[in-house]
Amino acid sequence: MDDDSTARLVHHAYSLKELDIAWSENPWIFSSFGIVSQLASIDAFHDSSRSRWGCQITDNGLCQISLANCVSSLTSISLWGITGITDKGVVKLITRANSLQHLNVGGTFITDESLSAIADSCPLLKSIVLWSCRQVTETGLFVLVSKCRKLESINVWGTRVPLDCFIGLLTIRPALQIKPQGLPLNVMLPVV
Repeated sequence: MDDDSTARLVHHAYSLKELDIAWSENPWIFSSFGIVSQLASIDAFHDSSRSRWGCQITDNGLCQISLANCVSSLTSISLWGITGITDKGVVKLITRANSLQHLNVGGTFITDESLSAIADSCPLLKSIVLWSCRQVTETGLFVLVSKCRKLESINVWGTRVPLDCFIGLLTIRPALQIKPQGLPLNVMLPVV
């Protein structure tokens, strides 16, 4: 899928609640649109000229999608593994997605700029996947966890954030589930 075809589908999906434009080997995509659309050829997703995950969506596509009427009603967005997007497109989309509860931006090149936009625009956010978002820093995570008061779960596997940061996040939100599970976060925090 490319920018224009994806944007056209989203613009015609008036009651869309979940947007999953992440790459998948499953030829049945956009089922969350209420439209079950099978690709004519799954090989279209395996073109070597596309990103490493197979999706050809860029910042331009996210900007086009952000103009769709349904964006403000989206409760879930997955952009997993779309390497052609940056903060520019993510910020444009997220600032209109005020009902968002679940966000997957794992495997992208977002930075703290996107985290700040998410924190400011998504007060209902419950879970976020930041898997392998290596440009995200502890500053961005602190802003996100501080402002998204309903945040229950955060996947930070593969980020370059120090362990101390996760302990700090738990001081802000003790019930926060930090994934992957198994991080040694059950240390005693100093009493102040």
